[in-house]
Amino acid sequence: MLSSLDGEYSSLGQRIQAARDRAFVGRGEELALFRATLGADGSFGVLYVHGPGGIGKSALLRRFATEARAAGRRVVTVDGHTVDPSPAAFEAQAGEVLTGERVVLLVDTFELCQGLAGWLRERFLPRVPVGALVVVAGRNPPDLRWQADPGWAEVLRVIPLRPLAPEEAMELIDARGVASELREPLLAFAGGHPLALCLGAAVAAKDERASVRWTLRKDVAKTLLDQLVGEVPSPAHRRALEVCAHARTTTEELLRAVLPQDAGPLFEWLRRLPFIESNRHGLFPHEVVRDALEADLRWRDPEGYATMHRRIHAHLAARVRVAGDQAAPAAMGSLFYLHRGDGVTSKFQGWQGDGEVHEEPFRPEDRAQVLRMVAEAEGPESAADAAFWTSRRPESFWVHRDTETGEPVGLMAWLVLAEPSEEELAADVMLGPAWEHIRATAPLRPGEHVALCRAWVVPAHQGPSPVMDLVQWRAIGECLRADRLAWAFMVMRDPDSWRRYLRHHDLHDLAVRLRRGEETYGLFAHDWRVTTAEAWLERMGRRGQSGPQATAPPEPSGLRVLSRPEFDSAVREAMRSLSRPGALVGNPLTRTRLVAGHPSPDPAQALRELLEEAVEQVGADPRAVRQHQAVVSAYLSRVPTQEAAAERLGLPISTFRRHLAGGLERVAERLWHREVYEVPEAPPDA
Repeated sequence: MLSSLDGEYSSLGQRIQAARDRAFVGRGEELALFRATLGADGSFGVLYVHGPGGIGKSALLRRFATEARAAGRRVVTVDGHTVDPSPAAFEAQAGEVLTGERVVLLVDTFELCQGLAGWLRERFLPRVPVGALVVVAGRNPPDLRWQADPGWAEVLRVIPLRPLAPEEAMELIDARGVASELREPLLAFAGGHPLALCLGAAVAAKDERASVRWTLRKDVAKTLLDQLVGEVPSPAHRRALEVCAHARTTTEELLRAVLPQDAGPLFEWLRRLPFIESNRHGLFPHEVVRDALEADLRWRDPEGYATMHRRIHAHLAARVRVAGDQAAPAAMGSLFYLHRGDGVTSKFQGWQGDGEVHEEPFRPEDRAQVLRMVAEAEGPESAADAAFWTSRRPESFWVHRDTETGEPVGLMAWLVLAEPSEEELAADVMLGPAWEHIRATAPLRPGEHVALCRAWVVPAHQGPSPVMDLVQWRAIGECLRADRLAWAFMVMRDPDSWRRYLRHHDLHDLAVRLRRGEETYGLFAHDWRVTTAEAWLERMGRRGQSGPQATAPPEPSGLRVLSRPEFDSAVREAMRSLSRPGALVGNPLTRTRLVAGHPSPDPAQALRELLEEAVEQVGADPRAVRQHQAVVSAYLSRVPTQEAAAERLGLPISTFRRHLAGGLERVAERLWHREVYEVPEAPPDA
């Protein structure tokens, strides 16, 4: 017995089409253009629709067919999946459009017969009668020969098909029976991409165990890749796609760092793909393609994923270290982007503000406008802090402006200090606790300095936001590029909400809480002598190499920061222990920046080599011949006592000890210079 629903249709095909019609959402502009042409508008004869796989081209063409039939038009369809890509085969299927004025020809999946584009343009379409309409849909846009020809310019309309608007996407997943708590996570994942929305909705509607944190299942990822990407020419092309998916943006330089062979041709291939877009920083894929490629590689080849991550991370870290002032925030943002899946970083960085706000150096003429913004946003006490520093250190400030309005929405200071004055300590209440912490824990050594980061932001951007992205990227970028930076401090409004995130990146809460007006501020710190820029970057890189939620390997213990007297004492102790290798293991120097930067993995062996090298350098100084001889005789010649060493050199013991003390001072001085002033070399790319 037929149900009432079955009785509405004479065939299964009709029922399928009716379901498709009910599920169709959006595309109002495209449908309006098509309907106007069906209504004898006659403004053009060929409509060329292009967009990445799964964006809804086939669904739109099916809707065009329904509209055309309803308008009394004869519809002819050609599908690139089934037609032989030859002129004869194509014309055999599409030839009816050449004989009737009111025929509508719909050509789908044209990328599979793209080689016919020239013949279609020059031979076939010019024969189509006026009044007929041809729609071509494919992944690739028409080449410039279509658009540069003034004849085709009059009769061709090109439509790039975009993702659905948020309200249209929500309408689609509502119709699929997705639970209300899963709709927003699914929408965030799919980003308006129809195929991803439909696949995700099918999974979410049936999986009662689905969590509100949407994750891309490997079967869904494979289906998306099959539909969106399809076959690629070679494994090298596949790896280039995976690099493009992992990095925020991809340049030919980045490809060369990861795939040294054929980076140029691979980059050119990437930029021609329909789901790849570009901006001033490089190429990037549609987010659905990015997520699918990432999920597939992590599941299919975890070791390959880790290797790729290490190489990209090493390249981007090196770029941060050499970036200029203007380029540093973007370079740091690209490095942080590799860690968007760690479960922490993406909650405090959005990478969505490129163009929405921008950073520019502070100018004296900005001062009145910026201080008004600070007073309105954070109160008069914070404005007084900003007023003091902008008058005293204007070169240390950056202004964040809303690109659309030009209005300031943020102000950031990066204050570099060697020893604050009494006036500075009195003017900024956050500076005193920072300096007290330095004195109580690890004071500055000669040539070292401290940096204090402060930011004043309008309420709309005071949490995670494009402005705070730029503040973070600027601050960490400054730390990684600095020379002889000891301590870095960050003053944070609402510190408790930032504590876990900053601890994740090794900025420690000093438990300082100060009120300025209605706001509470906290102080976070990092000693860059204990965990150097190189060690920080290495630790960061390890965290991301296994994909989202990866657990980092055990982290090495921090370095020691020795005062000059402590350092000299450790050098003397180490020299006395040179003949006993095991005794060097516990020497304080083995946990200094000096030894950590040595290529030897064994700290004791590294210290031995550094000491011997320093002694050799002392010997190269003609003014220190006697001192060098005393050091060598006492510690490198295996004599039992200093008296025996003095006798070997033919010196009175008092004279020998004077030369020995001078030699040890020179050895310590050379090692101290390396500890404090020299920048360790970055580790080679993996």
